[in-house]
Amino acid sequence: MRENRLSCEELAEKLFAYLDADLDETTSAQIQRHLETCDACRSRVEFEKRLRTRVQESGTQQAPRQLHRRIKKILDRH
Repeated sequence: MRENRLSCEELAEKLFAYLDADLDETTSAQIQRHLETCDACRSRVEFEKRLRTRVQESGTQQAPRQLHRRIKKILDRH
């Protein structure tokens, strides 16, 4: 028995479910243990977290005030 240790490949298969917190406690704990000893997987997880943050932040830009006014005028006419 492998003492419930995950391989790098198994972690990769579960990575996005892990980041979405969609895994059971046992599997999440296995991933945490793996990340404590595997620099490559830990780097990948950190990269994916940073990427998600940047993607989320990129969608939070405000439209120019002038655009809001133009849209409001168009809607008010109808």
